Amino acid sequence: MTREEVTNLILLNKRRKGLRWAHIAEIVGQSKEWTTAALMGQMTLTTEQAGKVGDVLGLPPEAVEMLQVVPYKGSLPTSIPTDPLIYRFYELINVYGTSIKELIHEEFGDGIMSAIDFSMDIRREPNAAGDRVHIEMSGKFLPYKTY
Repeated sequence: MTREEVTNLILLNKRRKGLRWAHIAEIVGQSKEWTTAALMGQMTLTTEQAGKVGDVLGLPPEAVEMLQVVPYKGSLPTSIPTDPLIYRFYELINVYGTSIKELIHEEFGDGIMSAIDFSMDIRREPNAAGDRVHIEMSGKFLPYKTY
């Protein structure tokens, strides 16, 4: 069973059981953002976490085993995404990426924001003009070192 097949089975069983990511995350004991990334094939689950996911989603043993294998990171099929929602993030980085980079370097110096020591929170923000998507990301700053 491939990781892609496991992800497809997870999505199918989640939909069939009428589950939400937040509910599965409570069972796993992690945030909904991390849990969703893990079950979409981007993170590694512990034996205990994978077992809980297997139980709630009715996964076969080989799928539970695959959830514990370190995945190949990066889930987009093309370099320029075609899905409209994902493309908007690509567009956001194209428009604001250099400004984000400049402001981070001005505040912290030469380095990067970690995607490993990282957290994210996604929530609905009510607004009279139409609800907004609120995304908060926090990553450890890693300075480039000299040698």
